[in-house]
Amino acid sequence: MLETGTKAPDFTLNDKDGKAVSLSDFMGKKVVLYFYPKDNTPGCTRQACAFAAAYEDFKTLDAVVIGVSKDSEASHRKFAEKYGLPFILLSDPELKAIQAYGVWQEKKNYGKVSMGVVRSTFIIDEKGFIEKVMPKVKPDTNAAEILAYLKSV
Repeated sequence: MLETGTKAPDFTLNDKDGKAVSLSDFMGKKVVLYFYPKDNTPGCTRQACAFAAAYEDFKTLDAVVIGVSKDSEASHRKFAEKYGLPFILLSDPELKAIQAYGVWQEKKNYGKVSMGVVRSTFIIDEKGFIEKVMPKVKPDTNAAEILAYLKSV
């Protein structure tokens, strides 16, 4: 997993509408880049809804929220519509950004070992450097923790 102070790897992925979005599009703004395992699962839904509930606060702080998973554009579109998610969701089926940020890792679930996305959040500063790394975040508290951090800096 990448560390604080590292230049954030740029990427270009499609959003829920098939539009190409690059990390470099947001130079000059803080970016909250969060990686999550799967649309419409309980933890990921709670996490996304918490970001949606705090979205105006992020905008006030001039921070862009971007969620990334390996789900398809169509899955993201349904997820965003179902829960009224106002922020960017990017589809990474080829694991380009997921692997570049080191969040594709071995996971253990009920004794079964498999590879998957470890729920992690990166705060990227206005110049494109990783300001804060939050590995293995909790879906229910992640958005609030990030807001508290952004308000304190």
